[in-house]
Amino acid sequence: MDRRELLGALGALGLVSSAEAADHGAKGDGPMSAPHFHFCGIHMAKNNPKLQFVTQHYCAAHTGGSEGDVFQCTLFDGAGKNARLIGVEYLISDEAYRKLAEGEKKYWHAHTYEVLGGGLIAPGVSAEDEMKFMKVVIKTWGKAWHTWPDPSTAIPTGEPLLIWSLMADGQADPKVVARRDKDFKVDTDKISAARIKEFGLEKPNVALPKDVNAVGRQWTNDGKDEPTPKKP
Repeated sequence: MDRRELLGALGALGLVSSAEAADHGAKGDGPMSAPHFHFCGIHMAKNNPKLQFVTQHYCAAHTGGSEGDVFQCTLFDGAGKNARLIGVEYLISDEAYRKLAEGEKKYWHAHTYEVLGGGLIAPGVSAEDEMKFMKVVIKTWGKAWHTWPDPSTAIPTGEPLLIWSLMADGQADPKVVARRDKDFKVDTDKISAARIKEFGLEKPNVALPKDVNAVGRQWTNDGKDEPTPKKP
């Protein structure tokens, strides 16, 4: 993943901002001082696809690695000042994902349906600018753990949840989608239709994982894992 490609686009679109370092560090010298960006998606637990969450991502780049940049995201259950920190997610390029050991790939989920299905949004930017952002994100894979597996509890208890992505129509909990749409004043179906038209691709159709060891796919259940051009 090319940091200049993503951060350059995000900076131009107003999706990144800079946070000053804490008082105990030099100004602008801490890990939270790097440019970061916000997007919102719907997560589900890999071991229980019925368990779904509206999740806010705040991400910055770790640069200089041999496999390109790794985008490091802190995950929250809301976008307000008192939101719970519920986990972490790492984003890598498709090229980096392909080089992973087979035993490692079971931890990584694709973002193709999240983009084309309209579940992933970048609040606070125009539809045009958001589309530019999605053209970058659709090519990435994510590894996410929710370390506060039940945000309704007073403190984070229980084992961390490995998170998976929605990968086909009918997998999202309609109540979760409706709540997200209401909170951010968006329409997932309209977003999806606009993206399908822009990308010229049909939405992925990948079944829910059979178990926690299943390896993700980007587009199809079997055969060549390639996108299907949009039908006329």
